[in-house]
Amino acid sequence: MSTSSECSYSYEEYKETADWLLANTDTRPKVAIICGSGLGGLADLLDKKKVFPYDKIPHFPHSTVQGHKGQLVFGELNGKQCVCMQGRFHFYEGYNIATVTYPVRVFFLLGIETLIVTNAAGGLNPRFNVGDIMLIKDHINMPGFAGQNPLCGRNEERFGVRFPCMSDAYDRDFARMARETAQDLGCDSFLQEGVYCMLAGPSYETIAECRVLQMLGADAVGMSTVPEVVVARHCGMRVFGLSLITNKVVTDYNSTERANHEEVLETTRMRTEDLQKLVSNLVLKM
Repeated sequence: MSTSSECSYSYEEYKETADWLLANTDTRPKVAIICGSGLGGLADLLDKKKVFPYDKIPHFPHSTVQGHKGQLVFGELNGKQCVCMQGRFHFYEGYNIATVTYPVRVFFLLGIETLIVTNAAGGLNPRFNVGDIMLIKDHINMPGFAGQNPLCGRNEERFGVRFPCMSDAYDRDFARMARETAQDLGCDSFLQEGVYCMLAGPSYETIAECRVLQMLGADAVGMSTVPEVVVARHCGMRVFGLSLITNKVVTDYNSTERANHEEVLETTRMRTEDLQKLVSNLVLKM
């Protein structure tokens, strides 16, 4: 595992990974899904599955976090060819930002046109409840503020332009379709929409930090997703994002509540079926 912030990959390395995958599966997906903590069950819905453990894929990083299986699953979801990442990579695992986002450029070379990102997040918005599903309408890239942007360094024009626009990072048509789908499925009572803020982790937020993020307009906070979205948009993919609100952040110094990863995984188990139904029905409409 490399931790150097200067580490990057060549176009040829991304292509070697993509070519190896294309040679080992007949599936030619247009949709990729990145599964967040405890949400890897989305991949279990695929038919005609072909599974590749990360450690068998050339140049691919390995996931080290509980709740992240560490395998790439190709198959069909409601008749649509898809690829699912069961386990993503995080900055806090010691990976540099190029490694965290490595799979997204591989997806682009596989022919992926749409990226669906899911994550488990803490609720900053006081109106949100544990178990709510938030459509991500925008993000705040805190590591990016500190110079940790996956697009830093020499630009590879074969992936995208030097200065990509991010004001339309999350596809509004997909968000509209998701709201309609949630209504059809009876999930609209716990569907929210808001701004996701990424922090590097792995420590959870202090009370003061949560208050600052609320002042900045963030509705949910987590430790992933944003770098992958930045790279996907750089490659011209359409992006749809969902956050499962697994805990409410602590903003009161008199509170005895404590954020913990077990609570996150327990909430995802509670809401997994609803989230899977929403994503699978949305993919059918894409």
